[in-house]
Amino acid sequence: MMKILLYFEGMKFISKSGIGKALSHQKAALTYEGIEFTLDPGDDFDLAHINTIGPGSLALIRKCRRLGKKVVIHAHSTEEDFRNSFLFSNQLAPLFKKRLIKVYSKADRIITPTPYSKRLIESYGLQPPVHAISNGIDLKQFTYSEEKIRQFRTYFGLRPDEKVILSVGLFFERKGLLDFIEVARRLPEVRFIWFGHVPLYSVPRSIRRIVTQEHPDNVLFPGYITGPVLEGAYCGADAFFFPSKEETEGIVVLEALASYQQVILRDIPVFDPWLIDQVNCYKGKNVDDFVRLVQAAAEHRLPDLREAGRKTAEQRSLPLVGKQLRQVYEAALYDESEKEQFE
Repeated sequence: MMKILLYFEGMKFISKSGIGKALSHQKAALTYEGIEFTLDPGDDFDLAHINTIGPGSLALIRKCRRLGKKVVIHAHSTEEDFRNSFLFSNQLAPLFKKRLIKVYSKADRIITPTPYSKRLIESYGLQPPVHAISNGIDLKQFTYSEEKIRQFRTYFGLRPDEKVILSVGLFFERKGLLDFIEVARRLPEVRFIWFGHVPLYSVPRSIRRIVTQEHPDNVLFPGYITGPVLEGAYCGADAFFFPSKEETEGIVVLEALASYQQVILRDIPVFDPWLIDQVNCYKGKNVDDFVRLVQAAAEHRLPDLREAGRKTAEQRSLPLVGKQLRQVYEAALYDESEKEQFE
C-alpha cells in the first residue's frame, strides 16, 4: 500500500487552466486504481506528486528530502508553451526556463503528458527519468448527448440550421486566437464560439482589443463555462477548431475527441504520433488551410472521423492513466535503479 500527496499550489489562479483540470483527473485516476491520496501536505504520505513550480512547491520538496520521501514532479509547463501567453511572457521565458530546470531537477521521477513534451524536458539536460503519461480524459463526462446539445443551442439561441465552430482556451496568441479570428472573418455565414477566460489585464493590449472590440460579429466570447453547455458544445458544434501553436498535450482536444466531434488542429509536433491527419483528425498549417477545412466541416463535406477520434480518447481514459501513474510511483518508491520509460 502507498499513499500519495497530490500537490497543486495556487489553485484559485490555475483552476480555469489545463493544470487545474489535471487535479480532478489525477484524483479520479488514482481512485480508479485504488491508490490512497491526500491533498493536505500536513498528512502522512509516502510520495509527493507535485504539479506546480512556485515557492510552496520548492518548500515541500525540501521537506520531503528532510523526511526521506520520494518526489514525482509533473512537468505541465515548458519554456516553449510559456511564450506568447501572458504580458511580457517572451521577455520572461528564459527566466521561466531556469525556474523549470531548478524545480524539475529535484524530482526522483518526472511525468509529462506527451512524447513531444518528454523530448523537450529531456533537452533541458535534466537527470531524473522522464515518463510520458497523458493527462487523461473522463469518458463518462465527455460523450455524445442530445440533451446537452439542446442545452447548448438553447443557451446561445442558435437557429436549427445555424453552423457553429467551437474552440476552447485561454486568450493567448499562442492558442491561435489571431488565426481563429481571421478564419471567422473569412466565413461570416458561420458562428464561431471561443470558450475560455483569462484576466484581460494579464494579456497584451492587442489581444484585449480583439476580445473586447475588434472581432467580427459572428464571433462570441462567452467566457469560462463548464457543465452541460460546454459539453453540449463539444458534441453539438459542427467542428472543434484548435489552431494552437504550442501545447504540452491539449486536454480540450481530448475532450472534443471523446465527444465524437470532428477535430481540426494546427499541424504541430505535440500531436505526433497520436493524432494523424485524415485518420482521427484534420490538420492545417495556415489560415488558408483552416478556412478550407472549417468551411468543409460546417457544410459536412469532410469524411467523418469521429469514431476514430473517440477511440483515440479511449486510449487515454482515466483508469489507464491510473495504472501508468502506479508504475511510476512504484518505480520511484521501490526500484531506483529501474530506468524504463513508461510511454
